[in-house]
Amino acid sequence: MGKSQSRSYDLVHPNTSTNSEHFIERERKLQPNNTNGTSETNNRQEEPPSIITMATKSKDIVEVEACSVNDMTNGEMREVEIGEGKALLVKEKEQFYAVGAKCTHYGAPLVKGAFSDGRVRCPWHGACFSVVTGDIEDYPGLDSLPKFDVEVSGGKVVVKASKSALSNHKRQKSMCRAAAANKHKVLIIGGGPAAVACAQTLRQEGFNGQIAIVTKENHLPYDRPKLSKAMDSKAEALALRDADFYKSADIQIHKNKEAVSVDTKTNKVTFKDNDSLDYDSLLLATGGRPRSLPIPGTDLKNVCLLRTPDDANFIFEAAQNSNVVIIGSSFIGMEVAASLANAGTAKSVSVVDIIKVPFQLVLGDKVGSVFQKMHEEKGVKFYFETGISEFVGENGSVKEAVLSDGTRLPADLCVLGVGVVPATEFVKDSGIEMTGKGFIPVDKCMKTSIPNVFAAGDIVEFPLFCVDDEKVNVSHWQMAHAHGRTAAYSILEKPREIKSVPYFWTVMYGKSIRYTGYGPGYDDIVVHGDLDQPKFVAYYTKGEEVVAVASLNFDPVVSQAAQMMSAGKKILKSEIEVDPHGWLARLTEG
Repeated sequence: MGKSQSRSYDLVHPNTSTNSEHFIERERKLQPNNTNGTSETNNRQEEPPSIITMATKSKDIVEVEACSVNDMTNGEMREVEIGEGKALLVKEKEQFYAVGAKCTHYGAPLVKGAFSDGRVRCPWHGACFSVVTGDIEDYPGLDSLPKFDVEVSGGKVVVKASKSALSNHKRQKSMCRAAAANKHKVLIIGGGPAAVACAQTLRQEGFNGQIAIVTKENHLPYDRPKLSKAMDSKAEALALRDADFYKSADIQIHKNKEAVSVDTKTNKVTFKDNDSLDYDSLLLATGGRPRSLPIPGTDLKNVCLLRTPDDANFIFEAAQNSNVVIIGSSFIGMEVAASLANAGTAKSVSVVDIIKVPFQLVLGDKVGSVFQKMHEEKGVKFYFETGISEFVGENGSVKEAVLSDGTRLPADLCVLGVGVVPATEFVKDSGIEMTGKGFIPVDKCMKTSIPNVFAAGDIVEFPLFCVDDEKVNVSHWQMAHAHGRTAAYSILEKPREIKSVPYFWTVMYGKSIRYTGYGPGYDDIVVHGDLDQPKFVAYYTKGEEVVAVASLNFDPVVSQAAQMMSAGKKILKSEIEVDPHGWLARLTEG
């Protein structure tokens, strides 16, 4: 059919104008709905006008005849214009559902994502939503989608939505507040996504005890991946939630407080300022701290680590008209290089690493070379298969970087991007089990070796379901969200095992590579597409199984692969050796 026609109605009953939402809700509850999200009206007898049916004609309600029932096949998604907004219409098992059209993380069009088994997955960063409820089911992001009413009448599919719901593609689930009678204290150490997801989930699930988030930083929890991608962003603009959110949910935020010890016998955490807080349930979610290097000159001015918005802002400003040397060619290093080279204000940008190409250990030589070429086209110079011996200063500031092969690079600013280590020093004498590298082992419900202590995010090793429950450390932004929510359910004594597929992305010069799965130990890479264009998908295999998928300009294949893995299905090497989509038909199989 042609372009969808939308209609809005005026309210005609004078007594409904003061509280039309009340009558709309009454009318919704009285409509004959089935359990699959659609309302069949074909056989419904016409009723005389009443105050309830009149209420659907509110100025706030818009409806659109989206399509005929047979216009869409099962598993199909369509973006439907409705009033001044859009909805995502989905057909599954002969039922129709409509939710918000944009991902609540960064606003990606969900119609370009992956859909199967009642869930739509964002094509950009892998966030996953139920089309039945609109609720977020996997991350990143903290909000759900608005859910719209769908009716099937006379062979036509009609979508109805309020203008207010259409005006915002995000929906916050309702939360409770603290109650004086509930003395249970949840203490969360760390100011990242795991902390926020845990606190938010607790309130959404009806926990009305006390919740406190304690962070060593001077900022509200923020979107850390943006630090290396948009280095001039201010902390306020990066906040995951604003101060009003925490206030409205009775979630206490303690800033500038660094934990120094945990006493699991007295249930108390002590801080650097000699203050202490007690708890009934404790979540450790302190993330990683940037690794430094044991070489001369790291204490010179303008030798920097990147961890906070203040660090990012300083590096961005200090790079102006400067020779910049970056140590490390993985995600932090390469994203900083791209940010500075793209800004075009530095004299020079150089990258030093002991490997052969950027991202070699994670993405392999072929894919890594694509990024090297991108950077070189922007003037970035690489010094590979060599390390850094020392930084040489003048009047207390760095002036030169000396490489292990003797090369001397002019350096007014140096950035160390050589990885992170778990920020868990304060836990060492607590009795909580730790690994030799400082990670905290947890089970599938984020429980540590101490019954009322949980851990989440970059500091944990946990059983990853898609690699047969091998205990791994996955330092992804998306996974930290999932850990936080899982920990909340355990605190509530409603345990839900973690079942989230690793998903990460990086953006440089307007190009984004996406990656899903768990690739360490891969033995082959099968690439389809054109690495020079660049437009490709890379399948990382171990034996006969695909263990990870990466792509650039090949959406939504990575999100489709994440859906496949999330369903517990394997992608076989034999399926992708000739055809990059040889496995897709199995995605929607029961």
